Amino acid sequence: MRFKTLTSAAALAVAFALPAHAQTEIQWWHAMTAVNNEWVNDLAKQFNESQKDYKVVATYKGTYDEAMTAAIAAFRSGNAPHILQVFEVGTATMMASKGATVPVGKVMSDAGFNFDPAAYIPAVAGYYTAPNGQMLSFPFNSSTTIFYYNKDAFQKAGLNPDKAPATWPEVFEAAKKLKASGHSCPMTLAWQGWTQLESFSTWHNVEFATKMNGLAGMDARLKINSPLHVKHIDNLAAAAKAGEFVYKGRGSTPQAAFTAGECAMIQTSSGFYGDVAKNAKFKYGLAALPYYPDVKGAPQNTVIGGASLWVMSGKKAEEYKGVAKFFDFLSQTKVQAASHQRTGYLPITLAAYDLTDKSGFYQKNPGTDVAVTQMIRKTTDKSRGIRLGNYVQIRTIEDEELEQVWAGKKTGKEALDAIVKRGDELLARFEAANKGK
Repeated sequence: MRFKTLTSAAALAVAFALPAHAQTEIQWWHAMTAVNNEWVNDLAKQFNESQKDYKVVATYKGTYDEAMTAAIAAFRSGNAPHILQVFEVGTATMMASKGATVPVGKVMSDAGFNFDPAAYIPAVAGYYTAPNGQMLSFPFNSSTTIFYYNKDAFQKAGLNPDKAPATWPEVFEAAKKLKASGHSCPMTLAWQGWTQLESFSTWHNVEFATKMNGLAGMDARLKINSPLHVKHIDNLAAAAKAGEFVYKGRGSTPQAAFTAGECAMIQTSSGFYGDVAKNAKFKYGLAALPYYPDVKGAPQNTVIGGASLWVMSGKKAEEYKGVAKFFDFLSQTKVQAASHQRTGYLPITLAAYDLTDKSGFYQKNPGTDVAVTQMIRKTTDKSRGIRLGNYVQIRTIEDEELEQVWAGKKTGKEALDAIVKRGDELLARFEAANKGK
């Protein structure tokens, strides 16, 4: 008996001395902040707790631009992450970076996972798919532009709090009434290039750029100095001069002014919903983007925003298996539906949309389906999406020139002509650098 006890103790000691099964780490670099950073961390935690072989490490690397720049530098030095979150305007650049990435379709099939692009919302899957039909990156936080308004401010101004302005003339009229009621910031805009030039174009079914907005070739050139674009920017300039539109900065910066109750109307990402739902201390509404009723074919559809996940090259086979397993986890209908309901980003799969609809979420939270209905409309060659090279830099040009308009230093036509001229130079440079690739 004593011998058996000693033997058992010795076996136990040996077992404890053996190294534990080592997890394979998967590095994921992202650009999510605030409530969306919490969401990303929760996703990594849920995946890590669901299995024992892999550990996803989510790391915030700054803004979308900063994360992309950091990853390029890391790739050149051989230290790139396994997964990189890239915003939609970086898609053309990533597609042209031959050898730097591995198509997500290949990663999934190599790992033995069934990966069907048809399961995803067409407008989302199509944007990240190569001409040969292979999906290049994994749709993650796909968004589109929508309209948010402060119902309490509307009521105070004598406006119907349950009816958002549907057209641009109605928006400008609402801004006048909000101003008259004492509101210091009736309206602001976030991501002004995306909301007022890109989505504005597709929503009105007018060209943003030639070659199907860049989807049909790298020799695309900008078309955003049309009479409609000029009229719209001049209308916003008049509102700015009257104090009815207040410019609050670039990117997502203006969003804080809406959440704080300072600005009563804002056009920005559907992915802003999570922040509003958590932090707004007033009644709010979500609605479709406004349009000009005299434009034939409007409203059409809005374009994709947000970001996708790219798989970087040069990793071990076992690591790619971990990436595939993580993407398979993210694709699960319940995970997708929960993410959509929490953040306002699109439910990237049709099944997640159906599950959310059947759960009664849209009925309980009016307006949360706006982003989906804007995106699942039938597209045209002018509205399918925008995919241009050097577009990160072109967005900066848009900011610079539009800021001149809001400051009263340029007319809408002068600014838009300058954007086209400067932007086309960057497009030509990108085309020359990538010819034959």
